[in-house]
Amino acid sequence: MKIRKKISLSYFICDFAGSSVAWGLFYIFRKYFIEHRYYGDSFTMEIGNKFYWGILLIPFFWTSLYAISGFYADPLRRSRIHEFGKSMLITLIGAIVLFFALILNDVINDYKNYYISFLVLYCLQFSITWIMRFIITSGVTDRIHRGIIGFNTLIVGSNGKAIEICNSIKSEKKSSGFLLTGYVSATGSNNPMVSNILPYLGKMEDLEKVVNDYNIEEVIIAVEGVEYDMVNDIVNRLCHRNVIIKAVPSMYDIVSGKIETASIYATPLIRVSRRIMPYWEYSIKQISDYFISLLALFLLSPIMLILVIAIWLEDRGPVLFRQERTGRYGRPFNIYKFRSMSIDAESDGPMLASEGDNRVTGVGRFMRKHRLDEIPNFYNVLKGDMSLVGPRPERKFYIDQIIERAPYYNRVLTIKPGITCWGQVKLGYATDIDQMLLRLEYDLAYLENISVYLDVKILFYTLGTIIRGKGL
Repeated sequence: MKIRKKISLSYFICDFAGSSVAWGLFYIFRKYFIEHRYYGDSFTMEIGNKFYWGILLIPFFWTSLYAISGFYADPLRRSRIHEFGKSMLITLIGAIVLFFALILNDVINDYKNYYISFLVLYCLQFSITWIMRFIITSGVTDRIHRGIIGFNTLIVGSNGKAIEICNSIKSEKKSSGFLLTGYVSATGSNNPMVSNILPYLGKMEDLEKVVNDYNIEEVIIAVEGVEYDMVNDIVNRLCHRNVIIKAVPSMYDIVSGKIETASIYATPLIRVSRRIMPYWEYSIKQISDYFISLLALFLLSPIMLILVIAIWLEDRGPVLFRQERTGRYGRPFNIYKFRSMSIDAESDGPMLASEGDNRVTGVGRFMRKHRLDEIPNFYNVLKGDMSLVGPRPERKFYIDQIIERAPYYNRVLTIKPGITCWGQVKLGYATDIDQMLLRLEYDLAYLENISVYLDVKILFYTLGTIIRGKGL
């Protein structure tokens, strides 16, 4: 993780410095070649406060744009060709924004000067930042090819396929970044032929523990044809972990064009796991989460104060309710809500709320109808535990019961849980395991269609539910 942070910081510093130099040169170009022609002999070249403010603030615009686009997200998995095309596109977008915001009001004696200014800004920004980025990427790629840095990789398999993939990776002319840590047996036993070339780390039951203990970043499924029914089980076990899952392709996969590889010298593999959203859309979702949560807490502060007083006056008990829930990648976190039930509501163990539940207080019944008890969830969003929209977080007690009937539940743990979700809009609060399983169908549908547009629709429908008081 440290090497990733250092490389990302290097990209950021170079982008900031390059953007500052590019803007400084562009500023001088505008003054000397554009304004000079307009004012003629009366023109005097001055470097004033606008110049210094520009080389200081404009780089923040560019680095923010690059960050939203995902340039600093995964510094070890970069392609120089892909980076070239992406840099051209992002620089074009940024140059258009700056042109209309800062350049369109320039004094000119010919409209061609606008085109020239835009072209110069684009070329300076792209060439300076991309050249510096290319140097860093080339250095990182060289270190990966030489096997100095890479990704801790686990093989899941125990027979010929596992041996084949190990030998293929080790014989690569240029390393593709797989740092083979060991293998987990798909059959449950240690195969001496495999363990001679790769350490044996455990059985299928140990898979998640091995991933955690050895900081595994990539998992390669290398099972035989007779073991293909195990693939779903492996994916269900790992899909909610922060790992990339790949598989050894069959001849059908090769013919149908499903192979994914980033290097000519790399071993061809199928990528089973995929990014849920494009990075730029994920960035917008994240920024919106923080902005709307801050705004909501500010605007709802008078209502929060009234609820605090009302809850305390009703039974003199604690105002806030805190409970451990399971979040993204299976990590536990404490969710915060306004207490809507009696203090000893779960003295006999975990129990879901139901219609007419006598454990719900008078104030709690009103809050739950309008979902006001969930206002403190916005604090969870600011902490980074939750999102505005996403599958509702459950307790491990109920997750274990759900997984017994739906092993694919782990798939919803690939994203942050949300304050509201598609299933909750359609079905309301779940009162038993059967309703949780029904809501799971909507959560999986959300994962397949996730987008900022869908989030906005769910938020508007949720707002309607709140206004109409359709909560439990």
